[in-house]
Amino acid sequence: MKILDFKSRIWLPLPPEHLFSFFADAANLESITPPWLHFKILTPVPIEMREGTLIDYKLRIHGLPIYWRTRISRWQPPYCFVDEQLRGPYRRWIHRHTFDASDGGTLMQDYVEYAVPFDFVICKWFVRPDIERIFRYRSGQLRKRFCTQNLHEQNRQ
Repeated sequence: MKILDFKSRIWLPLPPEHLFSFFADAANLESITPPWLHFKILTPVPIEMREGTLIDYKLRIHGLPIYWRTRISRWQPPYCFVDEQLRGPYRRWIHRHTFDASDGGTLMQDYVEYAVPFDFVICKWFVRPDIERIFRYRSGQLRKRFCTQNLHEQNRQ
């Protein structure tokens, strides 16, 4: 099994505690997931986020229905959390989220280790481009939500 990785980073003008609290509410994941994935959380909300929490989702990848279960394997507010796929489309999916104070805001980084069946055929043409597209969408939504929100708060003062 070939293990691949993906890294993404974004700076947002808010403190780590603020951004981490957004991610601590699993229901917010739908708002930063591309609509073409038809993403839905199946686990009843609110979900108590902590180490060991299990979350079930359904989505569609290239039209195929997928059921996905993740476990929060590490929970260290407001600095880091890790989710790992227990069931889903990947042979391996470990997603580490970090939140570091930087330049008056937060440098948020995502690091994903993943492996897929038949990686020699589908990874280059489907999986990697999909992951890049999903994280681009996510970064755009986070910028829209938090950079705009920060500007509105400054204008009110």
